[in-house]
Amino acid sequence: MVTTMPDEFDPQAMVNRFRERAEAVRRRGMPPVEGPERQRIIEQMKLDFQDFAMLGDASAELEDGILTLRVDLRPGAADSSSTA
Repeated sequence: MVTTMPDEFDPQAMVNRFRERAEAVRRRGMPPVEGPERQRIIEQMKLDFQDFAMLGDASAELEDGILTLRVDLRPGAADSSSTA
């Protein structure tokens, strides 16, 4: 099965949605659970935030139907500004 992307697909809007999801995970309250289940939920929240934040920091490009996401994972890359 072949699917095509809609003409109105905006890669930057997708990146922005991931940024919003990362913030939603950060603000999410903790359900009233205890013990091992609580630890599993905390770990999942950390992974969700990490994944959403990483994609929210990506630069996105759609060229010839191929979506390319570039994420700089070098230490301090998100904190530094590009100065030449």
